[in-house]
Amino acid sequence: MTITKNVLLKTKKFVDGDGLIVQDFITKKEFEIRLYGIDAPEMNYCNKIKKDERELQIPAALLIKLGFLSFNFLKDQINLGDVCTLVQEENNLVDKYGRHLGYLILNDGRVLNEIMIKEGYAKPYSEVFCEMLPMYQEWNLKAKANLKGLYSIVDRF
Repeated sequence: MTITKNVLLKTKKFVDGDGLIVQDFITKKEFEIRLYGIDAPEMNYCNKIKKDERELQIPAALLIKLGFLSFNFLKDQINLGDVCTLVQEENNLVDKYGRHLGYLILNDGRVLNEIMIKEGYAKPYSEVFCEMLPMYQEWNLKAKANLKGLYSIVDRF
């Protein structure tokens, strides 16, 4: 993996099942992180939820419920104020919305992106390539086969 930077951060706010607001320890600047290579269901009615509803044939209300389950699981993994480390891939620093893309390493050494996939609360996001994508796809299949997380409710999301 081509790492560009390791930034020490403090968690400030949870956004959804695949994003949070953090603060750089040195500059004190706050910014949003989009967990790289994963996708969790949306938590509100928006264009993406309408698209997912059509493609997955799952009602928006259920998708939103799944989004909240994913969000709550993420909040159980990390606390506001916790110190964590952002690791980014050289060619994908920000997404089209200006959010910083990266792998979030928790203070116990676990990677939040991996936890979300392995426990079935997010799926691999393949629209932007990341070096961990093949592993995420493999772990996602195991989570689905073992009916973990959201897969205990639906067979796709």
